[in-house]
Amino acid sequence: MEVVKETPYRFRIERRGAMRVPGIVFASRALLPDPAADQSLRQVANVATLPGIARASYAMPDVHWGYGFPIGGVAATDVALGGVVSPGGVGFDISCGVRLLAADLDRDGLRNRLGGLMDILGHAIPRGLYRGAVWRLPTRERLHDVLTGGAQYAVEAGHGVPRDLLRCEDGGMVTGAEPARVSARALERGLGQVGSLGSGNHFLEVQVVEEIYDEPAAQAFGLRRDQVCVMIHCGSRGLGHQVCTDHVRLMEEAMPRYGIAVPDRQLACVPVESPEGRAYLGAMAAATNYARANRQLLTEATRRAFESHLGAAVDLVYDVSHNLATLEMHDLDGERRQLCVHRKGATKALPPGHPDLPPGLAEAGQPVLIPGTMGTASYVLAGVPGNPAFHSTCHGAGRTQSRHAAARSIRGRTLRDDLEAHGILVRGTSWQGLAEEAPTAYKDIDTVVEVSTGAGLCGKVARLVPVGVVKG
Repeated sequence: MEVVKETPYRFRIERRGAMRVPGIVFASRALLPDPAADQSLRQVANVATLPGIARASYAMPDVHWGYGFPIGGVAATDVALGGVVSPGGVGFDISCGVRLLAADLDRDGLRNRLGGLMDILGHAIPRGLYRGAVWRLPTRERLHDVLTGGAQYAVEAGHGVPRDLLRCEDGGMVTGAEPARVSARALERGLGQVGSLGSGNHFLEVQVVEEIYDEPAAQAFGLRRDQVCVMIHCGSRGLGHQVCTDHVRLMEEAMPRYGIAVPDRQLACVPVESPEGRAYLGAMAAATNYARANRQLLTEATRRAFESHLGAAVDLVYDVSHNLATLEMHDLDGERRQLCVHRKGATKALPPGHPDLPPGLAEAGQPVLIPGTMGTASYVLAGVPGNPAFHSTCHGAGRTQSRHAAARSIRGRTLRDDLEAHGILVRGTSWQGLAEEAPTAYKDIDTVVEVSTGAGLCGKVARLVPVGVVKG
């Protein structure tokens, strides 16, 4: 594989063999994956072989190995030219994303009260593989409403306020959801999990705004220095995982009928406009609505905790997904084309003036929420004009160690004690789970953001630091 440095923050994987387009990796030398330890660059090249792929196979600065696509991978396929949709380009946790809440409270308001708040949140936020939910749906009919209505349905049912929907990607609900395309097993897995974190790298984190880089954008987003915020990272739980599993299997069986061959079976795909492609998009939209409702319910649980313990109100800054494939119009070779844009571990970053932005954000650009790891900073960024990767940017720090390797390097109890010694209170579900998410298992978030902004993918707005974390 030939990797050529084009600029300080951009590398090119030259076309070879079955690649239809080059690979473009936004990175620095320090962040560029080591091919001996991480196969993500090979995955970038494999994605470049997909039918209908447009312009390039992209990798964000937090890129690392994933299922089929690398995590941090972006690829757009031209629908009219037989472009495909691939569940591997979305991931198992469909519409996994980040939601940021801002409280009418500054750091001083937490003094001597943070421990009590974390205890309430630790009790109120269901987490782990299977444990409970904020909203226990009584029937599958109500689950059907969630799958079609997303956060909109949750707000209509009393779990939130109308303003929440103005600050949620797609207004909190995507159209085209087809619950009939969601298997009975997926429905069973999702019925009891609406309003829960899950496990792995999912979290709810209490943070403080440490630095503002762009004052006008921060004001538009509702952020100020020393303000208390809450960041929530979770997705579509077992329902989304099962949707991916089911449709990968269906696409594997269907590919020969369309004459499609891929270098990795995890890249199973079909034309967007095929019956199998439309079925996946309908099921994916349903899982997306589930994820939006899930984060909405966790927002309500957080609001109750802040109101009861601190007498503080909490507003939604923004909610954005980083595991989706969406049909979008983009300029391509001088024409407006409909593309299926896969973003796996990559965040949409719409520029100022984009028609999909709500009025209050139109001048500043779309908020982009980039979590760090336990004990490290997180960032609020904004979309900028001229983004070279279909309005996409990074989604987090990006792993450098597997969960098993991380757990072998540190004990969970030791990590908890170290974080609390630095003023970060932790409420976890297991020592093993904490160890697997140790900060040393991830890339440096400050470097990832520096490369993202240097490459013209986004702009910095604010830096937030953690004071308490509830871990899945």
